[in-house]
Amino acid sequence: MDKLLSELNRLYLLPDSPAAQRGPGPAADLVSGAGLVRAIAIPFRKAPGADAQHWEHLCTVANGLQADFGFPAPAVSVTSTGGFMLWLSLAAPVPVADARRFVAGLGLLWPDTLPPADTIGVPVELPPCPNAAAGTWAAFIHPGMGASFADESGLDMAPPAAGQVAFLESLDSIAPGQFSAALARLETPAAPAAAPPPLAADGLLLEDATLEDIVRVLHARGIEPTFRFTLPR
Repeated sequence: MDKLLSELNRLYLLPDSPAAQRGPGPAADLVSGAGLVRAIAIPFRKAPGADAQHWEHLCTVANGLQADFGFPAPAVSVTSTGGFMLWLSLAAPVPVADARRFVAGLGLLWPDTLPPADTIGVPVELPPCPNAAAGTWAAFIHPGMGASFADESGLDMAPPAAGQVAFLESLDSIAPGQFSAALARLETPAAPAAAPPPLAADGLLLEDATLEDIVRVLHARGIEPTFRFTLPR
């Protein structure tokens, strides 16, 4: 258990956060007294009748963060009541507001894929931990096993601590420069597409070309112009 707590502290917890004092639990508060976080825990819950869509959404985000932003691989946990949590580890703490702005930006990048940004910074299940009412456990899992848990509600028994450590010890944190660059990119409005240049007639802009210039260029391209419209007398 000491090794597990060491890994959780290395990746996700701040010394003055309630979770650092209590360790894994069903309602862990990851926010420090100063309103800072080192963990962005994004929930992906199953919608009624949506099959494994929540798992597909998690994969879209997890793969996109690595491919588009160069982030290290995140951790994945299965929640005790069904669904998943994607865990992003920050090397340096950021205000909760920045974490929410980041998730809001991801929501614009991948519409209808992420939960509302205000779900970030609220108490979450910090695995491994039991749900006494449901009799199931939240636990970190190997991402390759995620699809097999899409219809499950957590684990039926406590996961081995050594296995939980193994899922975490190879993970790295997002460097401060990586996170700030990603946040700036997500919040920068996309530049409007440049207007296409006017059609040219043999090197002349269309607005400068005479009717003879236009007819000559069309003839050179094997096109016979047809003038269907005339100016009123």
